[in-house]
Amino acid sequence: MAQFPKKITDDPYGAAILIRRLVTEQGITYWRRYLTAFALMAVAAGSTAGATYVLGQVINQAYVDKNIPGIAMFAGITVILLFIKGVATYGHMVILSKISNAILAWNQRQLFAKLMNESIGFFSQRHSSEFLARLTAGAKSITDVLNMLVNAIGRDFLMLISMVAVMVWQDPLMSFIGLVAVPPAMLVLRKLVKRIKGLAYNQFTGTADIMETMQESLQGIRTVKAFTLEDAMQQRIDENIAIVERNANKMAHVANRSNPLMEMLGGFAVAGCLLYGGYSVVALGSTPGQFFTFLTAFLMATEPAKRLARLNIDLNSQLVGARMLLEVVDSPASEQADDDKPALKLSDARIELRDVSFAYRPSEPVLNHMSFTAEPGKVTALVGPSGGGKSTVLALLLRFYETREGEILIDGQSILSVSRKSLRRQTAYVGQDVYLFRDTIRSNIAFGKQGATEAEIVDAAKAACAHDFIMSFPLGYDTPVGEHGTQLSGGQRQRIAVARALIKNAPIILLDEATAALDSESEKQVQEAIEHLCQGRTTIVIAHRLHTIMHADAILVVEGGTIVERGRHEELLRRGGRYASFFRLQHHHDPSPLALAPISATG
Repeated sequence: MAQFPKKITDDPYGAAILIRRLVTEQGITYWRRYLTAFALMAVAAGSTAGATYVLGQVINQAYVDKNIPGIAMFAGITVILLFIKGVATYGHMVILSKISNAILAWNQRQLFAKLMNESIGFFSQRHSSEFLARLTAGAKSITDVLNMLVNAIGRDFLMLISMVAVMVWQDPLMSFIGLVAVPPAMLVLRKLVKRIKGLAYNQFTGTADIMETMQESLQGIRTVKAFTLEDAMQQRIDENIAIVERNANKMAHVANRSNPLMEMLGGFAVAGCLLYGGYSVVALGSTPGQFFTFLTAFLMATEPAKRLARLNIDLNSQLVGARMLLEVVDSPASEQADDDKPALKLSDARIELRDVSFAYRPSEPVLNHMSFTAEPGKVTALVGPSGGGKSTVLALLLRFYETREGEILIDGQSILSVSRKSLRRQTAYVGQDVYLFRDTIRSNIAFGKQGATEAEIVDAAKAACAHDFIMSFPLGYDTPVGEHGTQLSGGQRQRIAVARALIKNAPIILLDEATAALDSESEKQVQEAIEHLCQGRTTIVIAHRLHTIMHADAILVVEGGTIVERGRHEELLRRGGRYASFFRLQHHHDPSPLALAPISATG
């Protein structure tokens, strides 16, 4: 079968398609401002052309007519024209900057909104620095592309046309001589575009790698210091920077490869104009002013002509960044909006898993036909070895992932049939790895409930056993917690997280090893806070420290994605099965676990 040539429309992110899209989807919104900018550019170009013409008249007044008043008059006109050019240039640059800022902000908002609608699985496959690079470099590339187009059409093209008009007005034949260098220059530049695309893509990804190494090194600075990884991290970022540097050097060579040839061609054109112009003044009676005007216009036309000639190269280098951003924005959301679905309506907050199976990757099941019921107002504990699927149960309840088989019901309603927001608003989650935002303690607690009052924040902190340590800080509730809450201890962070869950006042509580990483004293304080949190609420708790769930209403032993035992603490001990084995092993290593307060459904 015959192979047809590839069309420019075959690639949805090809240069022509991208440019048309940016113009029609984003640039057209500000068409009135762009029109004003174009008008000011035309004024600037006209003023420049007028000043160029007037300079020739000054030469004639001085060398031909010997007219001092004429010189003064044309000098004054030159000042006025250049002032008009300056005002017009200022105006269009301010307008374009404001448009660029607006488009940059819009694209950054678009990308962030898109990321907020992605699932947890989407982020688990990527590094956060990638999105930071797309957010900054990608959004800026879009504004740079639009600015290049506007400046090419408005500033450079109009300036070139006005200068060529002056040249033709002075001497059409000499104008033709000056323009003979354009066709060969365009042929040379055309061959460099493909090479530029690949280098620009490598530059973008290399910069993202640098950001990734920097971010990981700073966020994991404790690990870096503890394992003396400073040299290893330095070596890694040195390699990333070296790659970007080599690529930038290659791009510099390729992007500027045309300059010597263009300058040489321009030199031939200037030499030809000088020869013919000098001949026309000496032999044909042309005035010096006419020759001076032409030569000035020709020299002033070279810079916009060079920029227009390089436009294809510069556009393709910037379109790579635009493509990086738009690929994310255009991709179907992995967590489709479902606000049109009915809201979850709770009466008892009974949670039921019916024959649920799930796998993160094909042929690697995590849950195998799991079924259980978490009774209203009671504590259901999930225990068992790591990797058994316990945390996956909570992730499915929060719809971080969707069930592949089976069904999860809350008060008889499938969680897939209700909106995610309504489900998550009815649920409070506290995990082992507490995430606190870089803000104050007050703000981090208030994130649990929008519009929370000061009294509600304080009451939640008191119930979470956090008020006393908060007030021990000089700034109290206005104390900054630092990045990821690093200015607080682990127990303090956990109690802030419990306060955030308490202020939410949700009827369903999900706890994922909320005390596993704490020392005994901190664990006791957090357990007391959790006890307040769980009172009268349907609670599912994951625990490795079995003494913390001894008083749970139901204990489920999870292994290999299935429930192998279920019952209360005493009942499971009498059976002498897996739970009893786990408990004896932990009791052997910790002879006084019962001294700590366990989770209780009754408080």
